[in-house]
Amino acid sequence: MGRHLVVVGAGVTGLLTAVRCARSGARVTVLDVGPVPNPASTSHDEHRALRALDPGDVAATRASAVLHRRWLELESLFGTPFYRRVGVVTGWPAESADAALDVAREAGTPVSPVEPEKYPHIRFPAGAVGLLEADAGVLLADRVLDAAARWLREHPLVALRPGSAVREVDADRAAVHLADGSTVRGDVLLVAAGPWSRELVDVPTVLHRQRIVYLRPPDEPARWWEGAPSAGRIGDDGLAWLIPPGDGTRLKISSAALCREVDEVGDETDRWTDHLALSSVLNDHERYTVTAVRTCHYAVDPDTGGGSLVRIGPAAWARAASGGDGFRTAPVVAERVAEEVAGA
Repeated sequence: MGRHLVVVGAGVTGLLTAVRCARSGARVTVLDVGPVPNPASTSHDEHRALRALDPGDVAATRASAVLHRRWLELESLFGTPFYRRVGVVTGWPAESADAALDVAREAGTPVSPVEPEKYPHIRFPAGAVGLLEADAGVLLADRVLDAAARWLREHPLVALRPGSAVREVDADRAAVHLADGSTVRGDVLLVAAGPWSRELVDVPTVLHRQRIVYLRPPDEPARWWEGAPSAGRIGDDGLAWLIPPGDGTRLKISSAALCREVDEVGDETDRWTDHLALSSVLNDHERYTVTAVRTCHYAVDPDTGGGSLVRIGPAAWARAASGGDGFRTAPVVAERVAEEVAGA
């Protein structure tokens, strides 16, 4: 009988790890307090940006480029189109652009300079140069989760257990105790419950609260937006980012200037139409209709600012990371856990 992996959390990390391990012959049990996939998870969203360029790090850029292939492989495996390869454009000071292009060339990542005027509906910082990463784009996040859950339901080695609230984690024995009094044991355990992982295991994380605004463009530029790239380091302050509408999704905008560190997951009210005007992300922003505002939370490693996989027991791991970076790197984490399951 194959090894048994127990996964706590049906977000993108948990689901993709379950897929990877089941494909390798392991038995997998996925537990989540809600449905699978869980619309309350931090992974659930209309879309996430997928990019590779890290202008300060050739090795990181080269490693991130692998994600492009991993997501294309998953799209093929699930038989569901969820990767919009529209590219990602970022704004950079003119004096920094050449160094960033050098990193891209050395890493083998196709990046080219573009004039910000090519994107007339997006506001870039004064004097910025646009860098377009062609081999990048947008992941339709909700479709990824739905496709992964559908694949797992049909796999004979996988048991999905929605409505399974975890009361306690025994990392030394790779076991979890549920609120109903039962216990689930495995050969390997992965706790991937996003920010809520901190309530179950001792993992070093910093929690941030971010407000996201979703908009509907006016009719006139709607067709232009359908082919527009995702964009980062935009707005007058260079701290905003957007993901374009397309395939039924809406225009999504936020800003690092409006993100703050918090102690716990919770909601708050905010005057987002004022913030949108102040961030000056869009030209003629008053013509856009705000259709929804969402409060989201993401957890990061306090040292790296990313989503580290942490060993919490002899055969137990935790990944509390969430947010855009946690989503795009989930296939690599799944590979790492699969290696641990194989050697358990």
